[in-house]
Amino acid sequence: MPLGIFRVCLVVITAIVNHPLLFPKENGTVPENSKEIIQKMKEREESLRLEKLRLEREIAEQETTQKALEKAAEVVEESKEEKGCWDMWTALSMVIFLLIELWRQDFQEGNWQDTGGEEDDMAVLGKAFKGVMFPDKAVLATFCEKRILGTTGDMARMREMVEGFADDLLEALRSVCNRDADMEVEDCMGVGSMYENWRVRKPFVCDLIVPFAPPEPYCFRSQTWCSGDSFPPDKQGYGTIEVCRADEDVTGCICDKTKLGEDMLCLLHSQTNTTKPTSEMEDLLCFKNSQYLDADQVMKWFQIAVTKAWNRISHKYEFDLFFSLLDSPGALKIKFRSGKSISFNLTPVVQYENSDVYFISHFPRSSLGGDIPSSTHWFVTFAVYERRFIQLVSKMLPANACHVSCLQILSFLHGKQCSLTGPSGLTNYHLKTVLLHLLQARASQDWAPENLEARLQDMLKYLEKCLHEKKLYHFFIGNGKVPAELGFPIIFQRAEPLNLFRPFVLCREVYRKTVDTFHEMLRNMSALINEYMVHIP
Repeated sequence: MPLGIFRVCLVVITAIVNHPLLFPKENGTVPENSKEIIQKMKEREESLRLEKLRLEREIAEQETTQKALEKAAEVVEESKEEKGCWDMWTALSMVIFLLIELWRQDFQEGNWQDTGGEEDDMAVLGKAFKGVMFPDKAVLATFCEKRILGTTGDMARMREMVEGFADDLLEALRSVCNRDADMEVEDCMGVGSMYENWRVRKPFVCDLIVPFAPPEPYCFRSQTWCSGDSFPPDKQGYGTIEVCRADEDVTGCICDKTKLGEDMLCLLHSQTNTTKPTSEMEDLLCFKNSQYLDADQVMKWFQIAVTKAWNRISHKYEFDLFFSLLDSPGALKIKFRSGKSISFNLTPVVQYENSDVYFISHFPRSSLGGDIPSSTHWFVTFAVYERRFIQLVSKMLPANACHVSCLQILSFLHGKQCSLTGPSGLTNYHLKTVLLHLLQARASQDWAPENLEARLQDMLKYLEKCLHEKKLYHFFIGNGKVPAELGFPIIFQRAEPLNLFRPFVLCREVYRKTVDTFHEMLRNMSALINEYMVHIP
């Protein structure tokens, strides 16, 4: 308590001592500086007033800006609502357009077989025919009779000679092969233009296919691109061939699909007869470390077997036999002592199930082809069914029908044009495919001999349409109207149509070259025919 009173007294004394009025002489500057203090206070008051005005203006401006932003937000909101309505109508229009486009494509794919039979559709086409002088009926008929039909006898004699020699060669091949280890070779079959009687250009080349099978107890199990397995787009039209033991029933036994356990065994399949990738599989012409048949291995085996067979029978013939193309296993040439020669192709194939569809080891590739497929992918050929279809349709056509003549003239013109301007993406197989479509689409009486000019124009216009659309569908694949008499496998009829012109979409340079060659052929058509008519005696 006394300490607190002492502190209070100390504070009071200090205040009294420091009061300015007690020492006026020491603090005489206070009255003199009062005016300066008042002036500073006024200046401070003025600055505060100006600051207040500035703040009031800023608040007013912020309120104005806020109101403008609110109005802009309202306008944006209204525009969003309007844009939302517009976007809804735009999206609805796009959906309707896409549905119409999909329906149009489905309709075209569903009716692609019938396009060739509509005269109105043909009338719309033919833009490239403007200004083209088309040969008349008399010139075309004379050209066919003198220039083309005269080669029929030569083709018949050549076919007979080649078939006889091929049978003898294959018989010798069977004798030199080991039946317990080598492939079993069957009889050959003739396919292609020489056996469909529309080959025009020389030299004539016979195409023979030779089916072969593995030795017992092995067999081939094949898979195609349309069998349900995933094949890339560039492998459409190909398949794979697996070498298996004949006693392995993949679909019937579940031992490979379930785990039986260590103390359980399958009575049908033991561990000793399970096919594994070994050197034995390589002896069966399989790809290394796999069970898939290798086309390159087949090529080597076939060339060696043909060489051994020829060495056994060469003493019976007065000519020489040798391989004409190194990259084709069966491209053979017979050379006589007189200097003349005959070329033919003897190509090994594998049969697809119990049909006449075959996997061909090496197929002639045109400039349309892209990357060469792997050696385990085999091209699927329908050459036997194509020959049968032409024979079947020919029986229902009028006498001396003009269908073969149309194909011969078109093949002749295209070949001559390519010899002048260089090769194009079109092949004779494309031309034959066009004919097959038109044979199915048109009535039998339309192919009477007097309609040669009209049908040739139809083929050219149909080909022009396909080039314009970059679509030429394979005749058999995806065609549900194949005659039942052919016994064609249903799996290929139900498959998606295969576009033979798909490479045109991928390679624009080849497409441009092909179109230019086609148009040039149309312009030179009359000149080419008249030129070769002059040389006819």
